[in-house]
Amino acid sequence: MEAHGFESSSCSDSIRHWLTEQGIEITRDSLIDGGRSLRAEGGPGILAEMLLEQIPEGSDHVIDSIRTPAEVAALLTRTDFWLIEVRASEEVRWERLTSRGRAGDAETFEQFRAQEEAELEAADDSGQALLATAEQADIVIQNEGSVEELEADMGALLSAIRAGDL
Repeated sequence: MEAHGFESSSCSDSIRHWLTEQGIEITRDSLIDGGRSLRAEGGPGILAEMLLEQIPEGSDHVIDSIRTPAEVAALLTRTDFWLIEVRASEEVRWERLTSRGRAGDAETFEQFRAQEEAELEAADDSGQALLATAEQADIVIQNEGSVEELEADMGALLSAIRAGDL
């Protein structure tokens, strides 16, 4: 979306900043634990609230890693917010994860599946709730193909939004 003049942030940027301040190494587990800690302290929408403090009203901006309904609620305080779910099958997500080779990623398909299942439903307000968050999506984009195909789909969506067709 940067090619279309959008800036980009992630709810996990709020966690990364906090972890760095705490002197904690940034890993998948520390990001999850840090997110839980921040939500427990500041409420379930805190990660999005922290980002909104940095994003000027009315700016063209994309935010990813929105993982709780409370984050959606915080973002909905902006009148120009759209929640777009970008969805890919489990097999495609696993293939992409293994090809990127990032430290801290699951090493087996079973680990990957267990990590993902733990993120689907929150046990309390400090956890991730991907299913409940996805249910609030205004638009769903299927992402089973190449990066170029996703960029084309997002470009078409952006054009429709800007034209007022949605």
